[in-house]
Amino acid sequence: MVNPVPMAEIWRGSLLESLHLGHAVICDEAGQIVRSWGDPEAVIYPRSSAKMIQALPLITSGAAAKYGLTSEQLALACASHNGAHIHTDRVNSWLAQLGLSDSDFRCGSQEPADLPARDELIKTDNSPCQVHNNCSGKHAGFLTLNQHLGAGSEYVEIDHPVQQACLTAFEEVTGMASPTYGIDGCSAPNFATTVRGLARAMGWFASAHERSDRSSEAAAALTSAMASHPDLVAGETRACTNLMRAMGGKVAIKTGAEAVFVAIIPEKKLGVAVKIVDGATRASECAIASILVGLGVLEADHPETRKYMNAPLLNRRGIDCGAVRPSAEMLF
Repeated sequence: MVNPVPMAEIWRGSLLESLHLGHAVICDEAGQIVRSWGDPEAVIYPRSSAKMIQALPLITSGAAAKYGLTSEQLALACASHNGAHIHTDRVNSWLAQLGLSDSDFRCGSQEPADLPARDELIKTDNSPCQVHNNCSGKHAGFLTLNQHLGAGSEYVEIDHPVQQACLTAFEEVTGMASPTYGIDGCSAPNFATTVRGLARAMGWFASAHERSDRSSEAAAALTSAMASHPDLVAGETRACTNLMRAMGGKVAIKTGAEAVFVAIIPEKKLGVAVKIVDGATRASECAIASILVGLGVLEADHPETRKYMNAPLLNRRGIDCGAVRPSAEMLF
């Protein structure tokens, strides 16, 4: 990645202690760049920030309607959840609805990020299941589409009809052929695109409510589901959940591993994509908060905003030692 710009600063006292560089793009509904930082053509893996794109075939295929999926289930299909009971209970019910079990997943087991759920497993001497994987909602969506298509059980393989449907949707909304793919933490292919391509896709999602074609109706439904159920998209203590709550359900945002963050802003018909080159989540959270504030959809002084933008650095005694701040380049 060439020509990244400073996006987040870590201050301790009067000294700039660390600096995070990155790329970001804001696109309108036509895919045109409204504003950019760094290199819009930097090629990245969107990681979990692309889950709403991966969920498009779930709806456009007719599978969601066939199985009567709710907005909660659509939100879970886009989620990187904490593995709390509000997540796993719903995913287990979804599996039962399909007549499937945890063994049908191909995402792998993961210790819950939700501390009460983790402690419950420890206290009962149980091990995490695949349903605890933060991507189990996405995989429940894959399984639903797979059952609808009548395809084979190895739905994460690159040549499987489920993943080929995801690739087709991905290339359509990003407006470019994906140059490569990698295997994500949950074993599904993750298709590469440019920062601009990812922002273009989010701009397309943001304007979907004004169109009536099947793909746009699917995008509008997924955006609404995410914004309406922020607790299911991530969970308590998470930036996705906290910031969507702070914006009152008007904006859908989603993080991805290695410091990717996207935003869908329907009222402005704008899409945002952020990538921090060193993979630091604290920096991507700061950058997306700064952009949302700059666009006027997030209040700078909201308590949730202050957790990520101009956030105090507290030591183990609770003493304020510094701050995480957006760089001067990020200020509108």
